[in-house]
Amino acid sequence: MNKKHSNKKQFLNKIYRAFKLNFLKLLRTPGGVKKVSLGFSIGFALEMIVISSACLVYLIFYPVVKLSGGSVPAAIIGNVIGKLTFLPILLMPFARKLGSWIYPLHGSRHKGMIHEASIMDIFKGDFSAIRDVLHGGLHILIGMSIFGAVLGVISYYVIQFLYNKTAKRRMEKRRSRILVYEQIGS
Repeated sequence: MNKKHSNKKQFLNKIYRAFKLNFLKLLRTPGGVKKVSLGFSIGFALEMIVISSACLVYLIFYPVVKLSGGSVPAAIIGNVIGKLTFLPILLMPFARKLGSWIYPLHGSRHKGMIHEASIMDIFKGDFSAIRDVLHGGLHILIGMSIFGAVLGVISYYVIQFLYNKTAKRRMEKRRSRILVYEQIGS
């Protein structure tokens, strides 16, 4: 049992170290704070619509990041962090509700009545079940797009703040090392 606990601790330590390494890579990406922040926020925002777009968003991932002037490695890291937070799954019910507020369905069937569809309805020519599924997916896509835009803007400023804070701390360390070497030399 002690060995099992040790393996679990090592596994968690490896995950922590990998996360820390990727975060440091993000903060040291060349191109400045704007490029890194923009790339991360685009990657994070696009992750929000991956599930609702059936992963088709990855077809435009690279061109969107490059055309906006963002950093591709930062966008990939933002996308991975978006996956690790499970936000797309957690926000999906709220996104569906938000999407239905923005694009409501009209008709008597959707005013509180629930209709269970069967495969036989489709064979009889009643394709309303397929329409309902597509509209539900559209609602989720609309809601997740809004959540992605909002979280992308928020993550832009968070990464910009963290980038500047880390750069300032690194500069202070560098200055203190220079002062120590100057004092040793004199």
